[in-house]
Amino acid sequence: MPVVSVRDLAVSISRGGGRFRAVDGVAFAVDAGRTLALVGESGCGKTMTALAMLRLVPPVARIEGGEVILRDRDLLRLSEREMQDVRGGDLGIIFQEPLTALNPVYTVGEQVAEGLRRHLGLRPREAWSRAVEQLQEVGIPNAARRAHEYPHQLSGGMRQRAMIAAAVACRPALLLADEPTTALDVSVQAHILDLLRRLQAERDMALLLITHDLGVVAEMADEVAVMYAGHIVERAPAPALFGRPAHPYTRGLLATVPRLTAEARPPRLPSIGGAVPDLAHLPDACGFLARCPEAGEACRQSIPLAEIEPGHWARCVCATEGAE
Repeated sequence: MPVVSVRDLAVSISRGGGRFRAVDGVAFAVDAGRTLALVGESGCGKTMTALAMLRLVPPVARIEGGEVILRDRDLLRLSEREMQDVRGGDLGIIFQEPLTALNPVYTVGEQVAEGLRRHLGLRPREAWSRAVEQLQEVGIPNAARRAHEYPHQLSGGMRQRAMIAAAVACRPALLLADEPTTALDVSVQAHILDLLRRLQAERDMALLLITHDLGVVAEMADEVAVMYAGHIVERAPAPALFGRPAHPYTRGLLATVPRLTAEARPPRLPSIGGAVPDLAHLPDACGFLARCPEAGEACRQSIPLAEIEPGHWARCVCATEGAE
């Protein structure tokens, strides 16, 4: 049974006197100990999907419908007080930029201990001791001393580790990580990914990984969902998606990944022409139509997500016809 199931999630945004869908009919599930990567360009709806799951959408946004079932409870039906019990408890969160997500006026030890007091009911001294242990577990050296420091006194990698410590301190069933390695150098990124894998294996957590980095996806994900213009356009086990991408957008993303070559002057990387469409003016047909090199007359119709092989789904008429 999945730890979390998202069904037909829809989020609208208000702009210029009108409303438009930023997330439209998104659905996926993540089992214990498994990783689902949600990928796509900036503006495709990845982070808005995560914020809707957390019930933290900005004031201009509104959750229009759907379900987010976490441990048999629909998070979209809970009161705000009940959601405060979920965030940091059953649902751990790693935000994209730890320097802005961590509170600058509290020490990192206090910020880890706060969740332990709030969700596990620990007394202050016990919570502090556990917080230091947690900081040590995620690889922060001299954790007892570092616990007394403020976020700005830590390096980027240590801030990210402190945020991970706070996110997993209460042993959540689901860890939601939004671009957890953004702005980190390659060596630090590798350490953070190794840390996430180890914690996930030790605690059997489900992991929802939001990223645009397909190298990270290849290293971490069991399953991949590709988002474009508010929709999931392809969803498949990672080996199938990398080996047999069905949607032209997925193939375009994979083509932009740099590859090692022995050539003195490596070939220029291809790019996907155009830009993500304005969500306020999406076509009734396939949202990728204007950028797709394979578009035909059949693409000018609404296209549902369809299974093209067991466990492999795509929102593309060409992929569906090929499967048939």
